[in-house]
Amino acid sequence: RVSASPHVPLSHGGSRPRIGISRCLLGEQVRFDGGHKRDPFLLGPFAPHVEWVPVCPEVEVGMGIPREAIQLVAADDGVPAGAERVRLLGARSRTDWTAKMAGWSSARARGMQALDLGGFILKKDSPSCGLERVRVHHGPGAVTRTGRGLFAESIVALMPELPVEEEGRLSDPRLRENFIERVFAYERVKRLFTGRWTHGAVVAFHTAHKLQLLAHSRQRYTELGRLVADGAKAPRAQFAQQYVQLFMSALKVMATPGRHADVMQHMLGHLKRQLDDESRAELLQLIEDHRTGLVPLVVPLTLLRHHVRRHQVAYLAQQVYLDPHPRELALRNHV
Repeated sequence: RVSASPHVPLSHGGSRPRIGISRCLLGEQVRFDGGHKRDPFLLGPFAPHVEWVPVCPEVEVGMGIPREAIQLVAADDGVPAGAERVRLLGARSRTDWTAKMAGWSSARARGMQALDLGGFILKKDSPSCGLERVRVHHGPGAVTRTGRGLFAESIVALMPELPVEEEGRLSDPRLRENFIERVFAYERVKRLFTGRWTHGAVVAFHTAHKLQLLAHSRQRYTELGRLVADGAKAPRAQFAQQYVQLFMSALKVMATPGRHADVMQHMLGHLKRQLDDESRAELLQLIEDHRTGLVPLVVPLTLLRHHVRRHQVAYLAQQVYLDPHPRELALRNHV
């Protein structure tokens, strides 16, 4: 049964978020050499919480398995200063796949947009799927790390608020926690604006996400507050779009131990009448230990959650910050 609590990290109707993913990361043998890049975390702990939407641009565009390796090649003719245009070429044959891949990518991205995705995980370094720092060949021996895969470019351009990450970066605990936090936040904010939403529902949503937003960006939280305060005056579609854009851009700012500590101290202020001096000192010490890197975030948060539950502090109990993603993933054990 799905709780009606505003911070339950589930998507529409309690279903799992749909996550686009490069097929090779699921263990499918679709690489140019017939191999795969199976990712243990994605297929292990994360898999039960999402619905995968697999894609392999190179196979789906008709390159076959196995196939010639491809690469991004700089094409500077007629390009304005400061810009870079690339072609997608066979590494040996120099077969030009640029137009075919660009057309397929645009159509495939539109089709995936219609699936109401909650996120996308792409294969790093891929000339089709790489999100950043993809090799661009400029001539004999000249290579820069300035490219982006053609399919990745279509996804990002069409769905700018969508949480998108490369599997390589997800090995970093902080980047992994941030990406998954954004996935479930995106599901919640989409659900908020599904159907006939009210301004009161937006205020409640914004209130429940206050501490989560403050852990990422106080500036963005303030900007969102102003937007909500003036929301009744704006056209509904425009307001919803602006709120989603600003909400997701706030969460993209990486939370830091310092900002987490500030948020937890704020929470402690709501418990000052309930806690005795010893309990308060214990919690303060754990918060400081997290700020200085001695303990992971889960340690002070577990004690905070205990006090919130024990003393039934309603304002804190409904804060998304306490459980922004499935607890079973244990993401905050490592940040």
